[in-house]
Amino acid sequence: MNEEQGRIALSGLRVRGRHGVFDFEREQGQDFVIDVRLDLDLRPAAASDDVTDTVHYGELAERLAAIVAGEPVNLIETLADRLLTACLDDARVTAAEVTVHKPQAPIPLEFADVAVTLRRSRA
Repeated sequence: MNEEQGRIALSGLRVRGRHGVFDFEREQGQDFVIDVRLDLDLRPAAASDDVTDTVHYGELAERLAAIVAGEPVNLIETLADRLLTACLDDARVTAAEVTVHKPQAPIPLEFADVAVTLRRSRA
């Protein structure tokens, strides 16, 4: 992030989804937690005080939630890629990072979290 940019962060977006390689994951579903960071120039919004001059994080949260609750995929890597693509749909976003947490992953050991993070910048 350069000095002329800012960052919008959305953390802990919890959405029920049916992603996973096992049938029971698809049938029962589980919670996924999404963290997103967007790099963009926030000066226009700061100057205008108008939400249309920035990424509306409420609308972004709804779009991301619809993806998580939508069509199942096997891997959280694939889910993270879909979410990242949605974050970069807004041309003002110069880079984005998405972390998908799967705290109820079917691991037969005690653990706190499993997560995948993807980051992408515009060329």
